[in-house]
Amino acid sequence: MKKLLGEQRRQFLLEKIKTANEPITGSDLAALTNVSRQVIVGDMTLLKAKGEPIIATSQGYLYLMDRTTEKASRRIACRHLAEDTELELKLLVEAGVTVIDVSIEHPVYGELTAGVHVSNVQEVEAFMKRIRDTGASYLLELTDGTHLHTITGPDNETLDQAVNAMREHGFLLEDSE
Repeated sequence: MKKLLGEQRRQFLLEKIKTANEPITGSDLAALTNVSRQVIVGDMTLLKAKGEPIIATSQGYLYLMDRTTEKASRRIACRHLAEDTELELKLLVEAGVTVIDVSIEHPVYGELTAGVHVSNVQEVEAFMKRIRDTGASYLLELTDGTHLHTITGPDNETLDQAVNAMREHGFLLEDSE
């Protein structure tokens, strides 16, 4: 394919991620448009600035508009060690929810939030592999394990099941009055 330029490339990228059934990596998008991955990052930033609901996940870029049938959402407070992250995420997705993000309360920067966007075991495993491959730290390491997750699911009963699974494993941060 010949090199796509500027606005034409951004429109191509937008259509590609809008119609994709799974995230597409910046490297794959770069190969499709015959530009560098850094150009793709700039294009995605420009598209986001125009109001397009694009997010960068550990698996690649996603277009969020109308991508989910999930009706219920909840933020849950959690605490565990970094080495329990994979178990935590698998508990949640196996209960039928999508883990949208993770947030911490940083003493200097305030609330920091990062996208997670996993909804099945394969996505959790890919997320964990990316953490291992990059040597990245978990946000919870900045707060002695305390963090929040936004979870979504088809209904409140599914969210309740996920919360109960977290409680059973001691990962749910609750009042201990």
